[in-house]
Amino acid sequence: MKPDIHPTMHEVIVHCVCGNEFNTRSTKPELRVETCAACHPFYTGKQREVAITGRVEKFHKKYAKTTANK
Repeated sequence: MKPDIHPTMHEVIVHCVCGNEFNTRSTKPELRVETCAACHPFYTGKQREVAITGRVEKFHKKYAKTTANK
């Protein structure tokens, strides 16, 4: 391997918006993320009510127009 061509790896603490922090290795000196395994709906099994409500309302609004035309 050629010397001095590979990036240096750092031990970093990843900061999530939910407040969770964990250690990992990265070429970047600091990492900040919006979702992690502690707050992501897929891993927690919890859906956010805001996202669900918006989807249902959008669905009803979209298909209410098509049923009124028939």
